[in-house]
Amino acid sequence: MIRSVVVFVIVTCISLSAFAQEKEKKAARPDLPGSFLIDFGFNNGISSPDNWDEAFWGSRTVNLYYQYPFRFGRSKFSFVPGLGLGLERFKMDNNFTLSSSPGPDGNYLLIPAEAPTLLTGVKKSMIIANYFDIPVEFRFDTHPEDLARSFNFAVGARAGILFDGLTKVKYKEDGENKILKDKQNHGLNEFRYGFYTRIGISGFNIFMFYNTSPLFEKDKGPSMTTMNTMTIGISLNGF
Repeated sequence: MIRSVVVFVIVTCISLSAFAQEKEKKAARPDLPGSFLIDFGFNNGISSPDNWDEAFWGSRTVNLYYQYPFRFGRSKFSFVPGLGLGLERFKMDNNFTLSSSPGPDGNYLLIPAEAPTLLTGVKKSMIIANYFDIPVEFRFDTHPEDLARSFNFAVGARAGILFDGLTKVKYKEDGENKILKDKQNHGLNEFRYGFYTRIGISGFNIFMFYNTSPLFEKDKGPSMTTMNTMTIGISLNGF
């Protein structure tokens, strides 16, 4: 009886060990060149027009970038180009939105979300801009051979092309939640550019983006504004 129990325990341990090894092999990350970067941050308008009242939590950015580093010899410096998507949201705390057509002066207006179609029960209003981006940066790593334990600092520039612009209004009608989307550019600048910096340890960074290009095209934004935007947040980099 004791011998049977010992044999059973040994066989069970061998089986579990083999299963764990097989599972580890399946879970192993493929050895892909470069890295994938996810940014999550909060947007802020600079020199914003009247009635532009963005909410902190709802005005957010998600960047999804693929990067490929080119190291300068055996130094601690590298050149890192990339490409990906920049997804920006501006939540209007006062439930204003952009007009569906330009006014007499050719610029889009900020108006109450109820105004265009006499909506009732407005709960949320957002202005959305999505971009194809090309970020490039120069990065310093204290341990370039072991990035998982390295302190890093980067400065870079980014250019992007708008591929989707819209306003989104969530409201309640007859006890039912509904969403109204107006998919057009609303005077948003179709090309953006700016600068950024990152600092962190391993795959965790804090970043700041500043768009030197205005959010809206010249004389097409609310109050013909020259509003710029800034984003601050955190990055996760999977080496």
